[in-house]
Amino acid sequence: MTETALRSVLYMPGANQRAMDKARDLPCDAVVFDLEDAVAPDAKAAARDAVVAQLAAGGYGHRQLVVRCNGLDTPWGEADLRTLAATGIDTLCLPKVESDEALDRVATLLAEAGRSDIRLWAMLETPPGIAAAEEIARHAAVSVLVMGTTDLAAELRVSPQPDRLGLQYALGRAVMAARLAGIAVLDGVYLDLKDSTGFRAICEQGRALGFDGKTLIHPFQIDDANAVFGPTPQAVSWAERVLAAWSEAEQAGTGLAVLDGKLVEVMHVDEARRTLAMARQIAGQAES
Repeated sequence: MTETALRSVLYMPGANQRAMDKARDLPCDAVVFDLEDAVAPDAKAAARDAVVAQLAAGGYGHRQLVVRCNGLDTPWGEADLRTLAATGIDTLCLPKVESDEALDRVATLLAEAGRSDIRLWAMLETPPGIAAAEEIARHAAVSVLVMGTTDLAAELRVSPQPDRLGLQYALGRAVMAARLAGIAVLDGVYLDLKDSTGFRAICEQGRALGFDGKTLIHPFQIDDANAVFGPTPQAVSWAERVLAAWSEAEQAGTGLAVLDGKLVEVMHVDEARRTLAMARQIAGQAES
């Protein structure tokens, strides 16, 4: 599984030039230029052209750039894919993925356009998508699962609740599918921009459920997402001590490492290495 940080993944409307420009200076880990929900039908073609121009202009530094396309079942989906295949983009986000066959169609179209290298982020936004989460996550082109909790809640007829009780099965299944496939998984957006306390709590819940990061709809949300989904100083210190204890045990040939009176196992070592790898990456981004 990749250790690339995806703590904060910000959607930016493809029709909003000012917002896309602003994203160059924001401390998010990834920017998703949105051609789907954030763009009105009569503005789709213009937004596509604007995003292509934005990609050509560059200047986004370490931030991973992704474009959310319209689905192939819409009048704009095929044109989105063919147009973006001619750019340097390496990752596309697909809405409402419900089967590996749907991903095959996208992969085939991209291959015909000469871009078999493009990675796909698959959005799980419907009951069929959740039911097929494992096969979607295993698809060779998929590198990230993305929860579309707003649409999913509507289809499940789940009323909004702070604990997201009605979404717990879907959230847990998405995390399990991602872990089985060895890929990352992102939690859905939080719509109430005035409720920073509620947003922080939802981030904490998502982290506790196993998500790697949070999709965002406003720059105000970046700092909290980065803080919750990134390694804390305490976690970094713990990871360093775990690896030190493990190294000492290996050098002593005891085959047994103990830290603070507790047995250190391989799973703790793996987690420590992940934590330090992410901390190094984030530190490098801050310096660049």
